[in-house]
Amino acid sequence: MKKFLTNKIFIASDHAGFELKQFLINELPNLDIKVSDLGCNSATESFDYPDYAKKLVSEIKEESDFGILICGSGIGISIAANRFDHIRAALCHNTKSAKLSRAHNNSNVIVIGARFIKSKSALAMVKAFLTTKFEDGRHRKRVEKLSQK
Repeated sequence: MKKFLTNKIFIASDHAGFELKQFLINELPNLDIKVSDLGCNSATESFDYPDYAKKLVSEIKEESDFGILICGSGIGISIAANRFDHIRAALCHNTKSAKLSRAHNNSNVIVIGARFIKSKSALAMVKAFLTTKFEDGRHRKRVEKLSQK
């Protein structure tokens, strides 16, 4: 098994992503990854995904900080997160997209659509995300352009 890039991660979801979030919160400590749960706290009460994206991105302060965001489709919460210059939130659909989001885009937040991704696949995606290093090189200038206004 490859070494993880971090031993801690922030996680947040809306109500549609709550069950998948709870699954990951239960599984990641088995990999020696400390999980900081930023909410929400129910699958039955409605929660607004922009609020939870904002909570998570406010915790991402250093290059070594990573996050997981989950909503029903993954689209809304990734739009909300990517409004912040220091965030590169990547909506991933499989382990290959998770790896490429890190290798080519230096993404620091993986976004998962709970209505489309099964829990074991989500865990595999998070593992791929957290073991893939940024390739740098030709990708650096492209990534830098993402923060330009």
